[in-house]
Amino acid sequence: MNAPFKLRPYQREAVDATLAHFRKTDESAVIVLPTGAGKSLVIAELARLAKRKILVATHVKELVEQNHAKYQSYGLTGGIFSAGLKRKESHHQVTFASVQSVSANLDQFRDEYSLVIIDECHRVSGEETSQYQRIIELLRQQNDSLKVLGLTATPYRLAMGWIYRYHYRGFVRGEDDKPFQHCIYELPLSYMINRGYLTRPELVNAAVAQYDFSALPQDRFGEYAERDVNQLLSKHKRVTRAIIEQVVELAAERQGVMIFAATVEHAREVAGYLPEHETALITGATDLKDRDLLIQRFKQRQLKYLVNVSVLTTGFDAPHVDFIAILRPTQSVSLYQQIVGRGLRLDEGKQDCLVIDYAGNHVNLHHPEVGEPKPNPDSEPVQVFCPGCGFANIFWGKTDGEGLVIEHYGRRCQGLLEPVDGVQDERPQQCDYRFRFKECPHCGAESDIAARNCHQCHKAIIDPDDQLRDALKLKDAMVIRCAGISLVADGSKLKITYHGEDGEELGESFDFSKPGQRAVFNKLFGRRFANSQAPKEFSSADEVLELEALLPAPDFVIARKQKHYWQVQERVFDYQGQFRKANEV
Repeated sequence: MNAPFKLRPYQREAVDATLAHFRKTDESAVIVLPTGAGKSLVIAELARLAKRKILVATHVKELVEQNHAKYQSYGLTGGIFSAGLKRKESHHQVTFASVQSVSANLDQFRDEYSLVIIDECHRVSGEETSQYQRIIELLRQQNDSLKVLGLTATPYRLAMGWIYRYHYRGFVRGEDDKPFQHCIYELPLSYMINRGYLTRPELVNAAVAQYDFSALPQDRFGEYAERDVNQLLSKHKRVTRAIIEQVVELAAERQGVMIFAATVEHAREVAGYLPEHETALITGATDLKDRDLLIQRFKQRQLKYLVNVSVLTTGFDAPHVDFIAILRPTQSVSLYQQIVGRGLRLDEGKQDCLVIDYAGNHVNLHHPEVGEPKPNPDSEPVQVFCPGCGFANIFWGKTDGEGLVIEHYGRRCQGLLEPVDGVQDERPQQCDYRFRFKECPHCGAESDIAARNCHQCHKAIIDPDDQLRDALKLKDAMVIRCAGISLVADGSKLKITYHGEDGEELGESFDFSKPGQRAVFNKLFGRRFANSQAPKEFSSADEVLELEALLPAPDFVIARKQKHYWQVQERVFDYQGQFRKANEV
């Protein structure tokens, strides 16, 4: 049967990439398409082409219904398995299901499935006991060559980082196991906007007072406790009123306004300042029938303002929305993109979508995503070339006024090296160049700064915490938190002074006329020169002095007392552990 929809070129490419990938391997895969790119059409086409049983799973009934409707539009019949939609059909070739309903009825999914498609797959965790993983494990028992495909606009989770490991453009997303193995197709948001597939977001800074959530403590996911947020907002009722007054003023020329509030209490306050007959308030506690009715009235433009708390970020489609007001804090780029995505669908007469962030989240929609939590608020994505293979890595970092990288937090190059010629079916290997590393005292190999054992010889590496703890116990040892270094050259000799944060000093010299001492210096400092972005082999003390500003300083220096002086024994670089570093709070 011919498809009633003509796939856009990128949708066809995504389908073709999936077919090509699963012809070669059974390893799990991810397709990354921005919100509004038509993932349901890609799913429908893959389901149409399937010859055996497949399961399409997602986490909300709206997406189950939407994906099922697109498939049915091909003139084909698929089943729905969703308690929320009051249907439990699992006998069709293609079943569209909610993950919660399948997980609660695993005994009804004992057939042999060839493919599982997971929509909004960034919600899949790596936990073996999670609902998705339990379903996949059950289906693998019936078919050990089961294929798993995920689709998402945002392929990262705050606590995990990237949800996949290998990218088809030749780079890797970390060394840890991920829920998915491969990203096989990806399209940036800017591509969709520039080619007219999505509405252009008009990102405007709030012209009135903003909330300042920066002082609130965050959990490990970068989010805030509701009690803390409510406490802060209760002191800023004037700010909330001023914000909503501006929203109403700007909304005069807008069709549909979505307001994302921080808490239920906050949402009620916001709704109280809006015209009652034009406003709907939806929270997690809203009755499902009431919620469906309110959403329907909003889509039919009987209501202009839709205030919600974390319930309409996915599975919600109202193309006429052309104003997004963000009044909630989040460190999640994924959530931020989902929120803005609610306003980027095309609609007749819609020119753009106004997006105002009143919570000071400072998320750049078009910037490369790093996929890891920001190490600090000043960080931005920076491009760092690998001195080993030349790959252009994207890490969190800092730049100077001219855009040059002055600091970055990358550990290992993300580039993938192709297998040696003639080696068939071998997976590309990640480049082993490390920007931050611990050197193995046994074989000299460089391992990750958190490694307990050398990745090459597998022997134990001394834990820097143990090193520091042992040194602090000794009466004849001195440990300083190094806040910086200074250099003095005298002929072939280079004297380094390590400055502690409390004014302590330790010093040592390297004689560059002696090959052994020159090699030690280059191994310690030359290898780490310029954040390890441009390792150098220094041949003279004067050459080092000229480039002193780019020389790294260790985080700690350990010395032992000799008769009349302190002899430096250890320099701890790239420290991560329990002890506070210099000038840290």
